[in-house]
Amino acid sequence: MNAPTKTESTRLTILKTGHALVQRKGFAALGLQEILAASGVPKGSFYHYFASKEAFGVALLQRYIEDYGQKLDSLLTEGTGRARLMRYFQGWLAEDATAGQPGWAEDCIVVKLAAEVSDLSEDMRHVLSDGTEALVARLADVIRDGRKDGSLPQGTKPKALAQTLYQMWLGAALLSRLTRSSAPLERALTATERLLDCGPHE
Repeated sequence: MNAPTKTESTRLTILKTGHALVQRKGFAALGLQEILAASGVPKGSFYHYFASKEAFGVALLQRYIEDYGQKLDSLLTEGTGRARLMRYFQGWLAEDATAGQPGWAEDCIVVKLAAEVSDLSEDMRHVLSDGTEALVARLADVIRDGRKDGSLPQGTKPKALAQTLYQMWLGAALLSRLTRSSAPLERALTATERLLDCGPHE
């Protein structure tokens, strides 16, 4: 893989810095000067890469979704369908429990921004909406694989089950932030196992 050019590196620095700031403050409350100061770039450089703060927000979300997709590639390719799904959802709790790394729920920008950007920016809303739809589609594919390999019983339509699971985890991640507790995520994991094991008449 080629090393990023200086132009690409500067743009990436702005996006990484912006991501951390958005996680702390949200998007609307974040000022351009804060982004510039934290990333160490002048205003002219910012506008070289992004036509507006909204364009920056769109790029930030696109990068997050792209990175998330790469993470999915490593999680949803090995093992039975059930094992792959459980590995993915366990990652919401702890990405690496042995190293004490927090799970993805803590860094989920969808949880942080979904309600906020839906009223602020139609372009940002579309990026988030398309990203979540793509994720649900991937989860549905893994559910189908699990039914083919026998690790999951037949039952609810794969897409409907994938939507239910993802929506449940988004809600659990939101409650986890609100309560500053992992308990909602732990309950979601237990519920996920039950939902995956439910047959057509359960």
